[in-house]
Amino acid sequence: MSIQSREIKTFFFSQYFSDGLRISAGLLLPAVIFAQFDMLQTGLTISLGAACMSVIDNPGPVVLKRNAMLIGNVLVFLVAVLTGFARYNLWCLGIEVTLLTFVCSFLVVYGNRAAAIGTAGLLAMIFIMDKALKPQDVLTYSLTVSSGGIWYMLWSLVFFGIRPYRAAQQALGENIADIVSYLRIKADFYLPETDIDENYKKLVLKQIQVSQHQDAVREMLFKSRLVVRESTNYSRMLVLTFVDLVDLFEQVMATHYDYNHMREQFANTGILQDVGKLLHRMGDELDNIGYAVLSNTSYHSNVRFLADLEELKTRIDAIGAEGHSGSIMALKKVLINLRDLNKKIINIYRYHKTRAAKKLIKNPHQVEYQKFVEHQDYSPRVLLDNLTFESSTFRFALRVSIVCLVGFLITKSPALLHLIDDLSGRRISFGQHSYWVILTIIVIVKPAFSLSKQRNYQRLIGTIVGGLMGVAILTFVHNDTAQFLILAVLMVGAYSFIRTNYVVAIALMTPYVLILFKFLGVGHLNIAEERIIDTIIGSIIALGANYFLFPSWESDQIREISGEVLAANSGYLTKIADTINGVPVTTTEYKLSRKEVYIKSANLAAAFERMTSEPKTRQQKIKDLHKFVVLNHILSSYVATMASTVADKDVHRTKADNLKLIKRSVALLNESSKKLGGKVADFTAEKLQSETPELTDLTADENLVKEQLGFIQKISADILKTTDNLIN
Repeated sequence: MSIQSREIKTFFFSQYFSDGLRISAGLLLPAVIFAQFDMLQTGLTISLGAACMSVIDNPGPVVLKRNAMLIGNVLVFLVAVLTGFARYNLWCLGIEVTLLTFVCSFLVVYGNRAAAIGTAGLLAMIFIMDKALKPQDVLTYSLTVSSGGIWYMLWSLVFFGIRPYRAAQQALGENIADIVSYLRIKADFYLPETDIDENYKKLVLKQIQVSQHQDAVREMLFKSRLVVRESTNYSRMLVLTFVDLVDLFEQVMATHYDYNHMREQFANTGILQDVGKLLHRMGDELDNIGYAVLSNTSYHSNVRFLADLEELKTRIDAIGAEGHSGSIMALKKVLINLRDLNKKIINIYRYHKTRAAKKLIKNPHQVEYQKFVEHQDYSPRVLLDNLTFESSTFRFALRVSIVCLVGFLITKSPALLHLIDDLSGRRISFGQHSYWVILTIIVIVKPAFSLSKQRNYQRLIGTIVGGLMGVAILTFVHNDTAQFLILAVLMVGAYSFIRTNYVVAIALMTPYVLILFKFLGVGHLNIAEERIIDTIIGSIIALGANYFLFPSWESDQIREISGEVLAANSGYLTKIADTINGVPVTTTEYKLSRKEVYIKSANLAAAFERMTSEPKTRQQKIKDLHKFVVLNHILSSYVATMASTVADKDVHRTKADNLKLIKRSVALLNESSKKLGGKVADFTAEKLQSETPELTDLTADENLVKEQLGFIQKISADILKTTDNLIN
């Protein structure tokens, strides 16, 4: 199968395309069915309620999704009633816009799902604020809108009931693809033509994506009672595959070395190129397994890497026998990591292959899954604690509220309408659908400046391109059936790309909206013109607010995030120290510490990436910060290496030396964390009371452990120096 063919098929098997089909069908069906009974307006009203509810239909456990949609339906009904009556008085409507946008935006304090509920309420307000309704019709219209929300909720839950494991399976397959990309970037470090610094940038960016998708899969699997507690082989296959996949990702992260030094030592042997090529081939095999999981098809692999690994071992031994100037210990460690990686790939393949058999045990690691997912605190205390100007969430909600009020006033201003007409020299269609300005503001303004800036440009480009596409379609395609089919295709495409490529999503959404207005008997050229003008106005307002109205800069938060990363790494190191000191550490404790390191590291990398999109005046000491991010990634890799080493080998004989090295590393990291305002790890001298005398006759494994801990201490010292540069 060609690469292009695989990519196309992967898209059609993905959860994004499934979501696009489900959302589009859920929105189209009411309008199509009611149109057959000459009740198109009723059908469109129901579809409007379904559109509000579709924003809550994000991937996740069905129980959370159902509960969120129930709350969303209640909110949509109340907002519809309130807006239906408030619109009779411009002052009342303005007050509603101001207060409701603040309250609904403030819900982000309870997480993304609560934020989606708030967005559903705002969409209900936006869609109804320009709807001409008689007072006696407001309640009926609101109930009709709510019936659309209820319809969509049932539609979505039926989809889940038919294929309860499919969403988790798709997310798992896509996560495998993420890790394959990460593995290939790691493999490139061994190739001589690779720029190491540039490759680190790619690695950090990919780590963000892997972490985000792993969180999504973790929530979908471990918060779902159906998947975790059911005794079916298929549910166990999904859980066991994900557990081993996370272990595999740790293994890939742990394969970190001083690549510049290795190139200097072994550049002429060709051994590094062989390692890189073998890693790429392992990535190809894992990619095939991931595609089989995603597409729900069987995969029979004939690929075996044992012969390649034996050949690599022979070459490494030959390099050592030739008396090569460099130590081959690092190469042997690479070989060990490759063997472990091969075992994990085989395990994942076997899980998928035997998913229908009765060979899968229930929980081989006895991992307490519920501890690995975040549990959102919904208490009123969270809301009250953030009702202060010091809270970034409060400032964000206030910013959205103010700019939406400004947008509302502008669209209702006759003076602006006359000004636009005067500047253009002709009558411009503006203000007939004034809610487009507020809709643009709501989807553009985000808590972080960089996200708002990115969404602003994407919205503008997508609307202009989509407007031109819509005009072209309506100009050259006159058959109603053909137009409807084009509308359906555009709709599926728009909702398929809404979470992966916002420019493409808006470029497809704009023409389908224009075609829809045409079916409603509204002109197309003036509507396209109005939509583009409204989007430009909304973008300008949003962009100005991002710069001048309580802006949220990453530079103001980067220190806190950096301190959290150091604290997580220190905590992971103390678990290793406990193991070396003979203190029992459970698998769950190790994995929780590892998860904390990965999440905090990804948060730091994401914050740094957002910071690079901010104005140059806000990018303070960006080079030092980039160095800090890279050093943290290297540290996390070395600590992961140590964790896997001490878990598999008896290293108690060198306890004294090893604990001293760990103690120095933790002390250095604690000092850096203190300077950044972060927490410190609890690692005191009492843990060294049972030290054994220092030994000199060390085995190769013991020497390697000591060498790796020395690297960790060196990196910790480098981090402290970089921290000093950041704060001075």
